[in-house]
Amino acid sequence: MKLHRHAPPVALLPLVISCIVSACGGGGGSGDSGTPPIVISQPASPAVNVNITNPALTVVENTPVSPGGTLNLVWSDEFDGALLDPEVWFFENGDGSQYSIPGWGNNELQWYLPDNAELSNGLLIITAREEARSGKDYTSARINTRDRFAFRYGRIEARIRLPAGQGLWPAFWLLPQDDAYGTWAASGEIDVMEAVNLGAAGGNTVYGTIHYGSVWPDNVATGSQYLVSSDATADFHDYALEWDETEMRWYVDDNLYAVQNAWGTTAADFPAPFDQPFYVLLNVAVGGDFPGAPDTETAFPAVMEVDYVRVYSGDPL
Repeated sequence: MKLHRHAPPVALLPLVISCIVSACGGGGGSGDSGTPPIVISQPASPAVNVNITNPALTVVENTPVSPGGTLNLVWSDEFDGALLDPEVWFFENGDGSQYSIPGWGNNELQWYLPDNAELSNGLLIITAREEARSGKDYTSARINTRDRFAFRYGRIEARIRLPAGQGLWPAFWLLPQDDAYGTWAASGEIDVMEAVNLGAAGGNTVYGTIHYGSVWPDNVATGSQYLVSSDATADFHDYALEWDETEMRWYVDDNLYAVQNAWGTTAADFPAPFDQPFYVLLNVAVGGDFPGAPDTETAFPAVMEVDYVRVYSGDPL
């Protein structure tokens, strides 16, 4: 399998339009001429983002990247195609109840829809809308590479423009492909970048965090925050994580702002749980425990635009 994906394959959905056209005649009448009426069959628009049932998992074991060291691109999605590739991305649908975590464990207010994620002009666009769906007042999208692509160590980065508004919670993050040490958060979570209430109470600050320790509610989290140099909702910025066996480093536009080298899990010795492959997630949540609910000043639709996601390895050993 080719791991480096500059332009994912485009899945073309068939479009079938059936049109039976009769010759034009005058009068109309009762149809006693025997000419059948014009019939145009237009099938309902199919969903664009449809999950496949038997994806192939690729796991990349990267050589750690040293600060300022050589980067070897091993995987990317440049979002240059017409459609998101279901062999790369899984499209969530719902409010998390299918995983026994309604509200995604955070009392979030959105219902995720696959087609709230789309490609346009070389960008992934995730749109949060104020619209009713299945008892929720908002919709958005959450996509991930679970069971499709996971990696351990190296560097991951994404160039993103973030949405503004009270109650909006965009995130670029990682979860374990396998819960080797138990359910969340005993097996860990890595937040490469998340932000809340940008342009409002959240200002222009982003966060880099890890979650670990034991199974909820006995988990812990440690992290740092960074004031982005220019408006994160007007400008694209590069958000990156470098990860090796005993250290993680967070960057915005290649400015190092956080280092962590102490974590653990009750299930195993350090460096667990962050010694396992993790997969990639991108989403925009609405509401929840972290940002609180939207207010009358929050403008919908709200979009997160992603130019690319790239994973690098260091020099081969």
